[in-house]
Amino acid sequence: MTQDEALTILKTGGNVFLTGEPGAGKTHTINQYVRYLKKSSIDAAITASTGIAATHIGGITIHSWSGIGIKSHLSKYDVDAIASREYISKRINRAKILIIDEVSMLSANMINMVDAVCKAVKDSSAPFGGLQVIFVGDFFQLPPVNRSSQAADFAYDAQAWRDANPIICYLTEQHRQDDAPFLELLSAIRSNTFDALHIEHLEGRKIEAHEAPENIPKLFSHNADVDKVNADILATLPGQAKDFHMHAKGAKALVASLQKGCLSPEVLSLKAGAAVMFTKNNPKEHFVNGTLGIVEGFSKNDGHPIVKTREGRKIDVEAMDWSVEENGRVLASVTQLPLRLAWAITVHKSQGISLDSAVVDLRQVFEFGQGYVALSRVKRLSGLHVLGWNQRAFEVHPNVLEKDSQFRDSSQIAQNMFADMKEKDIATMHDNFVKAAGGS
Repeated sequence: MTQDEALTILKTGGNVFLTGEPGAGKTHTINQYVRYLKKSSIDAAITASTGIAATHIGGITIHSWSGIGIKSHLSKYDVDAIASREYISKRINRAKILIIDEVSMLSANMINMVDAVCKAVKDSSAPFGGLQVIFVGDFFQLPPVNRSSQAADFAYDAQAWRDANPIICYLTEQHRQDDAPFLELLSAIRSNTFDALHIEHLEGRKIEAHEAPENIPKLFSHNADVDKVNADILATLPGQAKDFHMHAKGAKALVASLQKGCLSPEVLSLKAGAAVMFTKNNPKEHFVNGTLGIVEGFSKNDGHPIVKTREGRKIDVEAMDWSVEENGRVLASVTQLPLRLAWAITVHKSQGISLDSAVVDLRQVFEFGQGYVALSRVKRLSGLHVLGWNQRAFEVHPNVLEKDSQFRDSSQIAQNMFADMKEKDIATMHDNFVKAAGGS
């Protein structure tokens, strides 16, 4: 299914699961839909499973939006207590659409809890209280964050998911990788057909640690490795580090969520010669989340770092805001330079980023999907440098493998159904949804 076909289905107001391989354009499609909703004056709740994912789509975590927070179980009393909170009630009642990004990282239990809260607030027995719910994600990527075993506990196992009965929109275009052998390798991991031929491709990209190219990101499974690499390399550069502190304002809990999700650190230490990665999109300045560069120095006027990108463009980097907005009002924000040291980053924090090149260490991969996420961050095989791997790096969850086949079949059925419909009938469906949602 193409992005345009998925967007056509989203505009009908039906519940949707938007999925596809990394680079298929899931976030782009959702951003297009959000712009359409804003233009139509329809309120949408934009959420994600983690703070990092939320920053990519300009939203907040589903835990914060729903009022559930860190709870792992909701009694009837808990649901009533959450629903009675004025700000939660107003937030959910105002929304007509609920978008949940990176849904693969949410457990079935969390999906059911969100459903219960929405029903209570909306005083409706309809799935999610009658909201159009849009699940976005790829179950081959990182699994539910609270899952302690390999037992099936994915979002699609939730009763609330089954009740919502989302239309499956499986995006099949590829906008990130343009390397056929590499795409085939990644597809082989997804289909559990990864074999000796694919190992040969990776063997050709294998390097020793001392052979790693300088100033490109290194992806590790564990935070300790990332922190050590970044601190050690920064310390070897001459001169005194210049610190840039994050500024925050707004509700403490929301600020904490923004800080946790922001890829830029609370204290960013830089020196001339530091390898950095941009952490936010800014089309006007020609950089996106994942753009790489080197700090050439600091501006004499304002002390901002001057970064030279891989393409040779020099950017005087100014601070940017990460914010939580509701109904056009900023509830909380953090302000920091949209940069982070780029010698190393964790696989978890790399999800959603597209890189021209990276050094990848898969020797300590411990989760299904972790190796796949790391490899799929890179656009082409020539930009991949692998330190090593373990067996788990190429394994996919058997439940996900079976479910993915069902998703593909369901998506094809939906695609065919809408292809057979007359344009005027689809346009009528779009108009009816805008009116039903109180838009214009």
